[in-house]
Amino acid sequence: MRALLLVLAVCIAVPVSANEDVDYGLAPVSTLRTADFHAPTPREVPGAKTIGTSALRDSLQGQPPPLLFDVLGGELHATLPGAIWLPGAGRGQSFTDTVQARLRQVLTALTNGDRKRPLVFLCQGPQCWLSYNAALRAVALGYEAVYWYRGGIEAWIEAGGEVVPPKVSWRNPPE
Repeated sequence: MRALLLVLAVCIAVPVSANEDVDYGLAPVSTLRTADFHAPTPREVPGAKTIGTSALRDSLQGQPPPLLFDVLGGELHATLPGAIWLPGAGRGQSFTDTVQARLRQVLTALTNGDRKRPLVFLCQGPQCWLSYNAALRAVALGYEAVYWYRGGIEAWIEAGGEVVPPKVSWRNPPE
């Protein structure tokens, strides 16, 4: 009985953030997903690191903090403080399309050409391929410290994080 109570106490005390670690049994892929963006994702992005809520909070205290990119499309929405909104950055057809060219310009400008600057890509949650694709795009551009915040806005809110209107980096999102 004591063991059961101990297990229950640990489960209650350890917050699980929007199932950001859920394993859907999908293998990582290094190609862009071009349709059905709202679907279960793999746990890892090739060439990038998956970052959880706790580690992201810690990294935001660093100097310099990582650049946060919210790539969720649609209407203006609340997101993580400091996030730069890049609607459409997770869409497109290939690593040679206009989305890639536009992302190259934005990242070069925001990092001052520093390919070692930490970049974090996020969207709604672990069933959103847009941030997965955007992280793949950054890796393809040669960025060395690319992070995928798989839990996204859902995990941030569930963990008690504040959300605010995003900064907008590009208008007229590419399709």
